[in-house]
Amino acid sequence: MVDIIEKDGSIKQYDENDIYALNALRHTCSHIMAQAVKRIYKNTKLATGPYVENGFYYDIDFLDDTISDEDFEKIEKEMNKIVKEELPIERYTMSREEAIKFFKEKNEDYKVEIIENLPQGEMVYFAKQGEFVDLCSGTHVSNTKFAKDGFKIMSVAGAYLRGDEKNKMLTRIYGTAFFRNEDLSEYINMIEEAKKRDHRKLGKELKLFLIDDAGPGLPFFLPNGMILRNELTNYWVKYHLSKGYKQVNTPIILSRTLWEKSGHWEHYQDGMMTLKIDDVDFAIKPMNCPGAIIVYKNESHSYRELPLRYAELGLVHRNEKSGELHGLMRVRGFTQDDAHTFLMREQVEEEVMNIIELYDHMYSLFKFDYTVELSTMPDDHMGTLEEWQMAEQGLKNALDKRNIKYIVNPGDGAFYGPKIDFHLKDCIGRTWQCGTIQLDFQLPQRFELEYVDKNGEKAMPIMIHRACFGSVERFIGILIEHFKGAFPLWISPKQVEVIPISDKTLDYANQINDVLLKNGIRASVDDRAEKMGYKIREAQMEKIPYMIIVGPKEREEGKISIRERNSAENMTTTVDEFLKKIKKEIEDKICNEKNEIGV
Repeated sequence: MVDIIEKDGSIKQYDENDIYALNALRHTCSHIMAQAVKRIYKNTKLATGPYVENGFYYDIDFLDDTISDEDFEKIEKEMNKIVKEELPIERYTMSREEAIKFFKEKNEDYKVEIIENLPQGEMVYFAKQGEFVDLCSGTHVSNTKFAKDGFKIMSVAGAYLRGDEKNKMLTRIYGTAFFRNEDLSEYINMIEEAKKRDHRKLGKELKLFLIDDAGPGLPFFLPNGMILRNELTNYWVKYHLSKGYKQVNTPIILSRTLWEKSGHWEHYQDGMMTLKIDDVDFAIKPMNCPGAIIVYKNESHSYRELPLRYAELGLVHRNEKSGELHGLMRVRGFTQDDAHTFLMREQVEEEVMNIIELYDHMYSLFKFDYTVELSTMPDDHMGTLEEWQMAEQGLKNALDKRNIKYIVNPGDGAFYGPKIDFHLKDCIGRTWQCGTIQLDFQLPQRFELEYVDKNGEKAMPIMIHRACFGSVERFIGILIEHFKGAFPLWISPKQVEVIPISDKTLDYANQINDVLLKNGIRASVDDRAEKMGYKIREAQMEKIPYMIIVGPKEREEGKISIRERNSAENMTTTVDEFLKKIKKEIEDKICNEKNEIGV
């Protein structure tokens, strides 16, 4: 157990495995790091230092110095001194005026600015450890000694004050912390493995995609990447059609009046890209839902048609800040694998359960485990409390009937309704938020949607917004890192490389390749004047699932020698038997090779 000190000074005990305790430790470590920096670098000013997922950071203005990775060791050394000093954390408050005076005397301009933005009359919370005093309203471990077993500075980067590009660039130092040293070691090993799996690096090596300065945050998919993307989306379409979805496509640019009616102009304008056409305001769509509503309103509907499911691979654009762009994971233009379902109130629970089943199928194709989060009404919302409570209960009932464990994330729902989020866990333990199911009572009201009920009277449908992958581009980035580029056979850009031992068997290699191509297998012949061992290594580097090696013996017997990627063993068989094997592997979407995950 560990003692946690709340902002009011009270102390409670928590298990070390509790995320609340871990976040408190990381918050304390951000203060320890800031304290160490202030001891080493005298002319610095502190901004903010929160805990974040997997660690903590502190934004610092180094007035006389710049720091790099080479400085981490001396900062960590000073942090260890502070930990060994076993400094108790003290909590207290000051009035707004007293706090401003305190930090002005210390020349901490950023702290003064933070306090000046607080409401008049509000008390200001402090945390003190030894000589170090910081503005702080968060929780901490009760003593610096609790950080003795596991912290590490991870990286340094530039960060604008308050995330505003108009403000000064500060130095952001990232770190992580755990209660147990073995947990820290495990995390660091995971980070090192993640670097090897970086989708930006593998995307370049495997010629999947590129990002050019001509379009920051707007990916270009290369031929190999398009094969992977098309296989993924073609299956998505086929599977959705089999589940009763109707595919639609809606315009990328729609008028301001539509976005005002939907509420996006009021609630999401900062994230939208706008333009004028004939002096009329338009927006490049950040979401697909208003387009789906227009499709629904195109004709009248009966209760017999409901649930009515529209699926769309819709290209959307969002005004992301340049400093937040990251390969395929954070982009400005992406394809949302969207669907919008219009249904009656009594159909909600069953439809949500059907969607969960669909997601479970899609994620299982890639051996993803997942956790579920239910997000409830935010402060900035549309609609009445009664409508929200009804919507939230509908989602809870569906999850309970599917026996799915979930955590509640209060206040994090969309402005128009509560949502269920699906967090995928990849093969090295990282989680990615992908799928979402959002229940919406508001847009049907705003757009006056109708259907004719069993009594021949007009009624208003409910709307479900949902996306399985979330973003096709981001999901591809996740797949690249999850599989380390060694994709399952069915989505691999190249599935077979035919390697002749010498020019004497080149004709035989070409014959085999022709058979593969006629059977729909993505194959090619490596006819370069290189040694066989070199060709095999090249094919392995390209993550090609199968190599067919042919020499005089294979030609004479009318057979082929098969080698799987990352294997040193060859297996002799016939072309027909090999075709039967890989066709089944492709048809069944098999993803169970020991050399695919964790390579």
